[in-house]
Amino acid sequence: VQLQASGGGSVQSGGSLRLSCTASGSGFRINTMAWHRQGSGNQRDLVASIARGGTINYADSAKGRFTISRDTSKNTMYLQMNSLKPEDTDVYYCEADYIFYQPEVVVGRAWGQGTQVTVSS
Repeated sequence: VQLQASGGGSVQSGGSLRLSCTASGSGFRINTMAWHRQGSGNQRDLVASIARGGTINYADSAKGRFTISRDTSKNTMYLQMNSLKPEDTDVYYCEADYIFYQPEVVVGRAWGQGTQVTVSS
């Protein structure tokens, strides 16, 4: 499973960006997909996640400004980022939990390459 992220860029404070992430390959099913940001620590920080069934979770910093969605038929996830702030500046990564059923059940997690989001004041 390979993830391709796109949509990052540079905007001014208050602007908007839309990130996209598409999973490619065959023979798998994507369960939960999520966006993370690099942050300042060693671990990436969750921004938003969306389960296959539609359950959505947001980090407090994203609530009310960001909207996560997905098109399951296209194995694609989106993050609409509105009212961007300079503190949103970071590298954003998409992540997907997948499962293969053939020839045996295999579960795993894939990460996309990061996409830079820069918000200037």
